[in-house]
Amino acid sequence: MMAAGLMGAAVPFVLANSEGIVAVVNEDPITRSDVEDRITLIIRSSGMPDNAEMRGRLRPQIMDDLIEEQLKLQEAKRLNIEVTQEMIDQGLGQLAQQNNATPEQFREMIGRSGININTMYRQIGAQMAWGQVIQKAIRPRITVTEADVEDGMARLRANLGKTEYRIAEVFLPVDDPADAGNIQMLATKLVQDMKAGKVPFFRVAQQFSKAAGAAEGGDLGWMQEDQLETAIRPVIAALEEKQISEPVKDAAGYHIYQLLAKRAITEDTMPSNEGMTSTIGTQRMERMQRRHFQDLKAQAFIENRV
Repeated sequence: MMAAGLMGAAVPFVLANSEGIVAVVNEDPITRSDVEDRITLIIRSSGMPDNAEMRGRLRPQIMDDLIEEQLKLQEAKRLNIEVTQEMIDQGLGQLAQQNNATPEQFREMIGRSGININTMYRQIGAQMAWGQVIQKAIRPRITVTEADVEDGMARLRANLGKTEYRIAEVFLPVDDPADAGNIQMLATKLVQDMKAGKVPFFRVAQQFSKAAGAAEGGDLGWMQEDQLETAIRPVIAALEEKQISEPVKDAAGYHIYQLLAKRAITEDTMPSNEGMTSTIGTQRMERMQRRHFQDLKAQAFIENRV
């Protein structure tokens, strides 16, 4: 696939033959090479072992990721949102900075790793396109009232002295029950590798997670106990700082948690009204963008050929 000049956030495809198509999302195909190139990117950037077993475990997740990206690119195109090569280069520059390299050095690193640069361009382009969809179609619909802020502050004051947790999360959804076994094995393998120090939690979150805060390494920020789902409260409470949980299954998929820090709620840790407004707005925007995407997926024609 060529990512240069992503007009209207649409990624053009070049196909050698129809046998290379593994899925169709509305009118757009996903090819076998798209899948394998993305698997290579994930493996090389996360430090996981590159073998047939790992590739097999990753394949269903990567298929879902590429389908999701195609839907997001299509929605951006529908809204006349354009992601240019210049914007993608800026995104690549940010990744280079995170890796303590110049853009030129980072491209050389990518080439030496055997990664197809176009698959990275596509991933960056889809993230940027969806970010603009959120800003254009979702953010204007978010409102936070003074009463909302007062309620939030009152809830915190009622919890003074109690413990709050700063949590990071990796969420692996199970959209198709037929994929549940593979996703469970992937979740277990990821936990094993993270606990063994083979790959950091934040990198796994960036590459795999569908939870809020994935781009920031899965960081969900500070959360009080009553903000946590009842089923995970004992899981979080049992963790030591920096410790990683075993996979936790619920109706939506598998969750992996890391406890980044914990502290007692005090007057000093209370946010300002502006901070509470931002927190509430971010939470509502996350819920609304997730519903918006689920609606897109429900209305789409998706043909999986593998």
